[in-house]
Amino acid sequence: MELKTGDVVMLKSGGQPLTVAEVKGDDILCLWMGSEGDLFRETLPLAALDRLEVEDHDEDEDEDEDDE
Repeated sequence: MELKTGDVVMLKSGGQPLTVAEVKGDDILCLWMGSEGDLFRETLPLAALDRLEVEDHDEDEDEDEDDE
């Protein structure tokens, strides 16, 4: 699996979505917001992550407008 900056990932063991900030080989710098709005940053091994498919909200809004 290849990741790039901006991809959304999650730990294979679960948890909340993380945003890829930097990729250095198999070391992935991830960012996420805590429940109180704190920004967290951690470098995680590629083997511990799964990429998430994120829907584009703009496309969903366009589809809703077509229904009217």
